[in-house]
Amino acid sequence: MIDKKDYNMSDLDKLSKLISAFRALPGVGYKTAQRYAYGVLNMKMEDVNNFAQSLIDAKQNIHFCKECGNFSEKEICDHCLKNNAEIICVVAEPKDVAIMEKLKNFNGAFHVLHGCINPLEHKSPNDIRIKELVARVQKHHTKEVIMATNPDVPGDTTAYYIAELLKPFGVKVTRIAQGVSMGTDLEYADEVTLNRAIELRNSL
Repeated sequence: MIDKKDYNMSDLDKLSKLISAFRALPGVGYKTAQRYAYGVLNMKMEDVNNFAQSLIDAKQNIHFCKECGNFSEKEICDHCLKNNAEIICVVAEPKDVAIMEKLKNFNGAFHVLHGCINPLEHKSPNDIRIKELVARVQKHHTKEVIMATNPDVPGDTTAYYIAELLKPFGVKVTRIAQGVSMGTDLEYADEVTLNRAIELRNSL
């Protein structure tokens, strides 16, 4: 086993690069990246190869579903194939789909925007998948669009923008209820809270 005490960071360029690679991941600071790097060095070579290959396989084979924008190994994901788009639940990121899929009282389709309208991050309506949403609503004669973006300023701004945009199409646009606290990401909300938020959704 490799003991991290045996290493001087300034003398190990490859280790520094490995730590930097882990730091590129969202939410990973220096100490966490350092711990991951030492963990890799303590792995068997076979396990390291398998780990590296899984990263390559995922990057090469997982793409965005052409219909909803979620991650998928297929051109059209299984969820889109199984569910009609009479009701579409709109989320900001692919990770939100995994959360919302656990809900027992929703059997509609999903649409991933890949972000929210946020001038501070230089994200305008043209930078996220709003045009694709409008196209789906027209194509499938969608009856309701549920805005399940996070209950924060960018999420609310995006929800109201889309509601106004869809008014001419006569589609009902609703917003998940505030059982999800203001400023809370969906990933931190429990299943019961999310179910309640869907049940008590409000019209926009």
